[in-house]
Amino acid sequence: MCKLDNLLENNRSWAAKLKQQQPEFFENLSQQQNPKYLWIGCSDSRVPANQIAGLAPGEIFVHRNIANVVVHTDLNCLSVIEYAVKVLKVEHIIVTGHYGCGGVRAAMGKEPLGLIDNWLRHIRDVYRFHKEELVAIEDENARMDRLCELNVEEQVKNVAHTSIVRKAWSEGQKLSVHGCVYSLKDGLLRNLNISDDGTSAA
Repeated sequence: MCKLDNLLENNRSWAAKLKQQQPEFFENLSQQQNPKYLWIGCSDSRVPANQIAGLAPGEIFVHRNIANVVVHTDLNCLSVIEYAVKVLKVEHIIVTGHYGCGGVRAAMGKEPLGLIDNWLRHIRDVYRFHKEELVAIEDENARMDRLCELNVEEQVKNVAHTSIVRKAWSEGQKLSVHGCVYSLKDGLLRNLNISDDGTSAA
């Protein structure tokens, strides 16, 4: 018995139900994708972009990694941003963190974890940048939640400073970068109000 039988059956049921509701859905979807949004989020299985944003397939372009980090040497992430901006012409890039993020929690610890320590270094740097504020928060969970927010803020800056986004802005392309955080406890997406549309000083 194939170990994917359950997953494949779920897929068949989903496709059949959607086709019944919208007979032309898959035919139209196969012709093009025209999303207005690029979502840069965490790989956490509890944080699915489409469902959280209430958008259908084809309406949001997605890149995910551990703790929604944007690194200027990460060619995977940069390639996604470039395709989204240059080809798809998305209007919004949304960096989305989430409270209770395992990557952020791990970054707050001191125990060596292996290869991922190299990735978590970026979040540990965010902690270092804001250490005075963070150590003043006595409750550990509240401190971690705040680091989740600060990490999103840092990654928004990293996106806004990529050569890809800078070039798009210099050419007058309509593009904004936003930061949001998602709560697993209530399912709500919160705007951190740290948007950048390229009109402010670098």
